[in-house]
Amino acid sequence: MDDCGVWSGATLAHKARTVVLSLFTSRLGWLSLALGRQIERIVSTWRLPHLTIINTMQLKTILNRIQKQPGFVFERAQFVGRGKSLQIHVSLRERQGSKPVCSGCGKKRPAYDRLKVRLYQFVPLWGLLVFFVFAPRRCDCLRCGVKVELLPWSEGKSRMTVALTWFLASWAKVLSWKETAARFRVSWQTVYAAVETAVTWGRTHQSLDNIRSIGVDELSRSKGHNYLTLVYQIDHECKRLLWIGHERTAASFKRFFEWLGPDRCKQLQFVTSDMWRAYISTVAQKANSAIHVLDRFHVMRLFSDAVDRVRRDEASRLRAQGDTVTLKHTRWVLLKRKENLNGPQFCRLNELMKINYATTRGYLLKESFQQFWEYKSAAWAGKFLTLWVKDALRSKLEPFQKLSRTLLDHRDLLLNWFRAREAFAAGAVEGFNLKARVTTRIAYGFRSYDHAEIALYHRLGNLPEPDWLTHRFT
Repeated sequence: MDDCGVWSGATLAHKARTVVLSLFTSRLGWLSLALGRQIERIVSTWRLPHLTIINTMQLKTILNRIQKQPGFVFERAQFVGRGKSLQIHVSLRERQGSKPVCSGCGKKRPAYDRLKVRLYQFVPLWGLLVFFVFAPRRCDCLRCGVKVELLPWSEGKSRMTVALTWFLASWAKVLSWKETAARFRVSWQTVYAAVETAVTWGRTHQSLDNIRSIGVDELSRSKGHNYLTLVYQIDHECKRLLWIGHERTAASFKRFFEWLGPDRCKQLQFVTSDMWRAYISTVAQKANSAIHVLDRFHVMRLFSDAVDRVRRDEASRLRAQGDTVTLKHTRWVLLKRKENLNGPQFCRLNELMKINYATTRGYLLKESFQQFWEYKSAAWAGKFLTLWVKDALRSKLEPFQKLSRTLLDHRDLLLNWFRAREAFAAGAVEGFNLKARVTTRIAYGFRSYDHAEIALYHRLGNLPEPDWLTHRFT
């Protein structure tokens, strides 16, 4: 039996021969001693072809294959503790004759002394905690003085190995930080430190070349009017979160262009945003060579708000007259697209269409504008917009009259939609915003702005990772 409690093939063959011989001698005890020795010689020749002799792979072999540490040797692995506190300790030693590397200048220096034994937590195996055991040396550096040696499996004074850092960071993409900490028996702060390290490394090594299309939107991060400005790359071949601003202001958005640099700003071809004045003015100032496109989702949300405002005003008027039934439970019937209604909602809509209420006219105006997005030519789309605005102004519905004036003020930006058709991923911004909201909900409220920023970059940034990683989600 080896150190792991596993019998090799040769040991199993020997035990099988012993068992067979004992059966013969117990059943045929009257046989002569010579016959017994002859049976023993026959049994000893058995090779047991159905048993494959396996050279059991040791933990040291696996570590040397995927976690080789230059200048150090895995000495032995042993169990420590028992029950739920059972751990695996892997002892390391420096190679014979090797000098410690100064952690200050990275040069090999003569050894000065040795510190106490330290434990460095490694990736868990089969639910067992694994630690590297090593007593680091100090070196006498002419340039830096007496310094602790540089260890390839750890960074700085951290007692967490680099492998465990990236292991936890990868799992924190698919689980909440709290759940990741509970699953792998570490603290929440340990998971946060791992994610922070991964984000810092990824942001340092990410490429900002060939960014042609960007989208900007805001995200509410806490109660009250506290917003983040999120800028995404929305090219078909690459979609990711590029930058996060602390506030939803023009000054905050300008800092993105300063971070991107003037040369890359000139390479921008398309920018999409909502109708907020600060976004429009900043894009015109910092990326005037790009085509500024108004996001379709935000435009249609203005139509939904107008319909809902008309419905609420008319519902209040009907309640004052004693009618509390006609427009009850009709909000989502009016806000949904007709093809997305279920059976009862479709019947309710047909009932409303038979009544010439202001709400019905508002709904028809909203649905008729959907034809605007189906045009191929910006010229024909412009003619349709002119006709629709005239109908909205004649409708005597104040929310739609206000909306029509807004569309006229942004006519050129609206028509840019057709000049940039299918040139970028038009729905990517709202898709990213949905994922960003899910990220904040998983966290149940981050403790500070820094935590929220790191979590968003980690999940949405599509950040690069080191090539040597052995734990990676694809």
